[in-house]
Amino acid sequence: MFYRETGQFKTSYAAEAAVFPILQDRIGIAIVLAGAFFVVPLTFSDFWISAVLIPILVYSLAAIGLNVLTGYAGQVSLGSGGFMGVGAYACYKLTTIFPGVNIIVLIVASGFAAAAFGALFGLPSLRIKGFYLAVATLAAQFFLSWCFVRVPWLYNYNVSGAIEVPTRTILGVAVTGPNATPTTRYLVVLAVVVAMTWAASNVVRGRIGRMWMAVRDMDIAAELIGIRLFRTKLLAFAVSSFYCGVAGAMMVFLWFGAAEADSFNIDLSFRILFMVIIGGLGSLIGAFFGAALISGLPIVLRSVPDAFGVPIRAATVEHIQFMVVGALIIFFLAVEPAGLARLWQIGKQKLRVWPFPY
Repeated sequence: MFYRETGQFKTSYAAEAAVFPILQDRIGIAIVLAGAFFVVPLTFSDFWISAVLIPILVYSLAAIGLNVLTGYAGQVSLGSGGFMGVGAYACYKLTTIFPGVNIIVLIVASGFAAAAFGALFGLPSLRIKGFYLAVATLAAQFFLSWCFVRVPWLYNYNVSGAIEVPTRTILGVAVTGPNATPTTRYLVVLAVVVAMTWAASNVVRGRIGRMWMAVRDMDIAAELIGIRLFRTKLLAFAVSSFYCGVAGAMMVFLWFGAAEADSFNIDLSFRILFMVIIGGLGSLIGAFFGAALISGLPIVLRSVPDAFGVPIRAATVEHIQFMVVGALIIFFLAVEPAGLARLWQIGKQKLRVWPFPY
């Protein structure tokens, strides 16, 4: 009787369409957010915040962006890393042009530059699909990676070719740059991720999300019932790239502190894709599960052998990580295509009937 929907009546359409219609879900998410905003900054060390929590949040936002495009709209993309780079370089240029503007505003604004590029490279989606669309987005990845290296204007003609993050403050507190503390950067990243996740959950549950899912399931039938395929697909590419662009800007300005063009290569695109596959296509919470698993796996692989007194080299950890991730991808594609998000749903369903047996 702990987790039951029975007796929780909806008296309006807004209550029926709520993101968390069950009271226990609302209480649970409130506890999680309270712990993330108040408990973590007071109890976690700078290492855990900088090396674990911030990467998970940044990758989760990028995975949400790719999940919007692939999981909800059914469009394949291998250019997520390039769109993250567009957001990072756009934010760098914006900080140069508008040095007095709030850095959070510039980070969010950089997503619109990535959205424009995403819509541009999404133009072929009306004519091609599947493997051919994946090749087109892969071409976009290579083209953007080339631009990051060959266009000196993007990095202000810096001799090193790298993005150097300037110090920016909010209410007198350093948010970016070498003087910004890990806790401050974590709180900013967390606030942006929570707000954008809430926005994405409302979009995918509304009219736009239903159009995306109709196109994903059968685009010809969606067109017959009045959905404009071209506009719907381009909107999916734009929204997905917007999220990836904001994630890329936060990765540089609130995590790395500096970056080169190689930070947004094809490896990053595949890493985001693996997070979506393992976490679960068409699930926002799956993006967090996939990001947590992929980001935390190297730390687990290093710490577990050390706990038993078995030394392990970094190269060996990398090889083991590749094998584990590959095995997980094969497992979820063959056994549970919905990923970790489906396992989470099964656990919640079992909790609803607890303590009654099946």
